[in-house]
Amino acid sequence: MIHHLSISAQNPQHVAQVLAEILQGQPTPHPYSPDSYIVFPFDEYGTEIEIYPLGTEITPGDSDEKRAYTENPTASKLTATHVMISVPVSTEQIEQIAQREDWLMERASFGFDFILLWVENRLLVELLTPEMTAQYLAFTKRENLSKYFVFRD
Repeated sequence: MIHHLSISAQNPQHVAQVLAEILQGQPTPHPYSPDSYIVFPFDEYGTEIEIYPLGTEITPGDSDEKRAYTENPTASKLTATHVMISVPVSTEQIEQIAQREDWLMERASFGFDFILLWVENRLLVELLTPEMTAQYLAFTKRENLSKYFVFRD
């Protein structure tokens, strides 16, 4: 189970506000990283999503500081990082938000239905509505996954 995810954004505050709307949570400034935000959905899993300015890199710190936040001005706007999140809102609500933000959104299916939302049209966030979450959980049972993937016994 993933409890915590960090992403970057061109406009971290705005992305935090939109993700908080989709997750029905609250955004707050990050206490250790200027111009960064954290979204808390206040769910039973303790989920949080940190949003850093594009180009922020987290590196090992010195003996007193366990990590350091540095800026890479040549960082790519694209990333292989993506996440699938169960959300408490409907497909229609996600469509309205995507339209308002002018972010790409598509419906997809791979044994279960899900939504591809391209945050700032550069970062993939896959969303599962409550109905889609039920499909996903059924799909990811070992006996079903064995139809698509090879596992060692």
